[in-house]
Amino acid sequence: MAYEVQSNHIIQVTILIAGRPYLLNINAADEALIHRLAKDINDKITAFQTGQPSRDLQDCFALAMLTCAVELHRASQRPQPVAVV
Repeated sequence: MAYEVQSNHIIQVTILIAGRPYLLNINAADEALIHRLAKDINDKITAFQTGQPSRDLQDCFALAMLTCAVELHRASQRPQPVAVV
């Protein structure tokens, strides 16, 4: 029987969101995911800053987080496939 072993090794990483450092204690197995998510958030912030230069950083951060929340909500609302028995 095959199974996936998940590491419970906790590490500290520092990520930058909107230019501010955040020290996180995370599961080592999640490190790559955390960095990808931080990059995605920063890319969204940059897109709002570029598209709406009159907005300040706080506005762009809030809009990026709202965009992430909408994406998460939409992903969780997708219909689940029905198993045929």
